[in-house]
Amino acid sequence: MENMFITPMTMMQSVSGITGIGDNTNTQKVTGTDGTSLFRGIFEDMINDVRDAEDNLMKKQYLLATGQIDDPHTVPIASAELQLSVDMLVQLRNKALEAYQSLISISM
Repeated sequence: MENMFITPMTMMQSVSGITGIGDNTNTQKVTGTDGTSLFRGIFEDMINDVRDAEDNLMKKQYLLATGQIDDPHTVPIASAELQLSVDMLVQLRNKALEAYQSLISISM
């Protein structure tokens, strides 16, 4: 079991520090520039995760194409990781747009 090819999933660092998700008892109000920097940090982390996953996939594909890879099953795994990262980034964008549209409709 010591030579595992698949690395275990870990919690994202940027989201783990946010309290009040999923429960109404411990909420944290973030306003002004703190809210902007918090959202920007989460969004930038997601974009960097997508870039890292894409770089990892490109490296694995290169190694597979040149015959330098020992375990070819890591290529589809890297592809799935990239797809999940992109899907999560798209969903984050969609939720941000929905929140913005809700704020705009409230102010009108």
